[in-house]
Amino acid sequence: MTEDKPRGWFRGTRETTALDLGTGTPAAVGPQPTQAITGTRTVTGHATVQVDRDELPGLGRTDPATDSFEAAVPVVRTVEQHLDLILAAAPTPDPIELAVLDAQGLLCAEHVVSSRDLPGFEQAALDGYAARSVDTIGATPEDPVGLAVVGESVAGPSEQSAIGPGLAHRVAAGAMLPVGADVVVPTVWTDGGAAHVGVHAELAPGTYVRHTGDDVAVGDTAVALNSPIGPAQISLLAAVGRDRVLVHPRPRIAVLCAGDELVDVGTTPGPGQVVDVNSYALAAAARDAGADAYRSGIVPRDRRKLVELLESQLLRSDVVLIAGTFAGGGFDLVQEALAQLGEVTFAQVAMHPGAIQAFGRLGRDGVPVICIPGEPAAALVAFEVFVRPAIRLMLGKRQLFRRTVQAVSAQQLLSPLGYRQYLHGQVMRHPDGGYVVEPVGGGESGHDAALARTARSNCLVVIDEDVTEVAPGGLVTVMPMLLGG
Repeated sequence: MTEDKPRGWFRGTRETTALDLGTGTPAAVGPQPTQAITGTRTVTGHATVQVDRDELPGLGRTDPATDSFEAAVPVVRTVEQHLDLILAAAPTPDPIELAVLDAQGLLCAEHVVSSRDLPGFEQAALDGYAARSVDTIGATPEDPVGLAVVGESVAGPSEQSAIGPGLAHRVAAGAMLPVGADVVVPTVWTDGGAAHVGVHAELAPGTYVRHTGDDVAVGDTAVALNSPIGPAQISLLAAVGRDRVLVHPRPRIAVLCAGDELVDVGTTPGPGQVVDVNSYALAAAARDAGADAYRSGIVPRDRRKLVELLESQLLRSDVVLIAGTFAGGGFDLVQEALAQLGEVTFAQVAMHPGAIQAFGRLGRDGVPVICIPGEPAAALVAFEVFVRPAIRLMLGKRQLFRRTVQAVSAQQLLSPLGYRQYLHGQVMRHPDGGYVVEPVGGGESGHDAALARTARSNCLVVIDEDVTEVAPGGLVTVMPMLLGG
């Protein structure tokens, strides 16, 4: 996996770390020649085009008056070129202050310094007897040292006690240590006496004692800037007295779907109609990636209402995501509405499924708008390749891309020349070590669209642009699709 750069424009190559099949250890994958294969092949690493946000070329604006599809889709891009445009334009949301529980899963946007010691007092690290280390000198199981037990303390508010020579104080884990004691003798190292206790071991000063400030002292860093906030960080924030913390917020993603054939869930589709599944699937995918997703549903078929809807989404969103089948000739309603609000370029991306995609920035604030294919399986692939990395960049994550592994293909795979192919598949551990993958769609691009097959998959099989066939037993790159991964 890459060590991606911090916030701001993305620079650098984007080669994923492959895991060795037999050992699971990282194996660097660099740019190498690829070719059509009939057996085991070498996997190619793809370096991205480097894009500086400040040097990003203007996006070509499509013309609503154009008559040709070529004018609406003026360029052909590689996957990396299209991805770099999106990453270079990904906004950096301002930090916000949240309650610590609401900050879970986000990155800390401040350097949290402790204003108190942890622990705040000398305390017992376990159940036993608080004593003076000098009184345990020479103690053995055969010749124990006897001490008089003069009190007992449990965790919780209590008066400060004290002991002198030859005395012990029974304590529970977390209890305040009496003045004069510098060790806690574990109960198992004694005879467990109530009024008098026999100590069976000699202890050095400080044994099983939690000293004031041992964990965190006043002025120490509790949670560092850009640290992920998980359960342990939440507990530490609470311990140092912070009930709120500054974080990098979840990006807000508005999800819309375009298509005359779409009907809402709960409506029985008529002839030629299909249920809008993309708004649900893509909103779920965005949430899984860490975003706050708004499912705005099917776009209206009236141009004025569509423009108004888009304007409202631009006001409340960091990114607008639109899934649809856009015009293959001429200029459709969505393209007209987008062009009215800003600059959007529809392009042919050298990938399959879903070659026709678009990206631009709309509205006064230049909110990024990403258009992806409307076919559900292709929409999820496009989200995985282009949208998920952008969400993770906006979250401030260092790792933008999923980890990949190399797997043996269980059957023949076919791929169109010049296109990077993404097939839904099932990857499994082989009993002899390594991984084996089998596409859920039969290994041909046209069979990868069924929703049930997509739901059964647990990975994407990635085939390079210049590979047209992978024979059974050949190696392929596999991207496991782990929830939240």
